[in-house]
This record gives sequence, structure tokens and C-alpha cells, in this order.
Amino acid sequence: MNLIGCLGRPTDGRIIIMEKDINKISESELAKLRRFKIGFIFQKFNLIPRLSVLQNVELPTYANYKNGTNPHIRVIELLELVGLAERMYHKPTDLSGGQCQRVAIARSLTNTPLLILADETTGNLDSNTGVEIMNIFLHLNKQGRTIVMITHDSDVARYAGRVVHLKDGKIENN
Repeated sequence: MNLIGCLGRPTDGRIIIMEKDINKISESELAKLRRFKIGFIFQKFNLIPRLSVLQNVELPTYANYKNGTNPHIRVIELLELVGLAERMYHKPTDLSGGQCQRVAIARSLTNTPLLILADETTGNLDSNTGVEIMNIFLHLNKQGRTIVMITHDSDVARYAGRVVHLKDGKIENN
């Protein structure tokens, strides 16, 4: 996940993301790729407790402002997409695990990434909330976004168009 997300570089082989070999581009180009093309959804949400839901989702726009966009409107649209517009002024501590996960999904979409990396996004959720999250992913995929999801849950893996199994750090099947 770190390599696909351009958080590290491979010591062997090549990784091509958006037609760029990540071993051959500068650190600033890697940072730009991460900021504008890749959305991260972390297993533990990584929400800032003292910020509201709205502020947590708006956070990526502070360093990545795009001309011609209104970040506040974009954030409200994303909160509507994940069904949390009515909770935008609440703090993460006022939310359930599933709601926090949906905030994390909305935040990952703030800068309209083409690639979304999701790490065990349903691992700590009840099965109904997990289905809701997977339906959001299906919707995003239909919009043209690529979603790379790490999961140990075979029910969740069934949603994927392609499943790659890893064992001991090696691809087991493809």
C-alpha cells in the first residue's frame, strides 16, 4: 500500500502510477501525485478529534487548493454522497465507527483522485455498514475511479472486479 501510494520507492522492480515510474520522478513530483491523484482511506480513520466532520473533510484543500473550485461546496457534496451532510458540524467523537469511516472516505475524495487506496475499510464495522461502504466504492468505481482495497474479508473481496492474493509478501495468484 505504501508503494502504490508513493509513500516509498521499490528497491527492486518498477511501479508505474498514472504513466509515471515512481523511481524516476522527483520527490516534489511524487508529492504532487499523492496530493492530486491518490486518495487514502486509512483503517483507523485518522480523523482529527477537535475538528468537525466538515473541517476533517476540508483539510486536504488547505494545502491543495485548486483554482476554480469552491472547497466548501465540494465538501458538502461529498458529505451528501456518503450520507453525512446532517452531521457536518459534529466532532468525530460524536460518530459511530461506520460514520467515521464514511468521513474518511469523503476526505479521500476531496481532491478528486483517480486512484483510491483503501486499507481494511470495513474491518472494524458491522456487516450492514460494511455493505454501505462497499456500495459507495461501487458507485465511485462506476464514476471511473480505481479502487485498490486491502482486505482479509472474503465477503468484501467478492465486490472486486479483480482479486490478487498475497502471502508472505508475494503474489500468490492473479
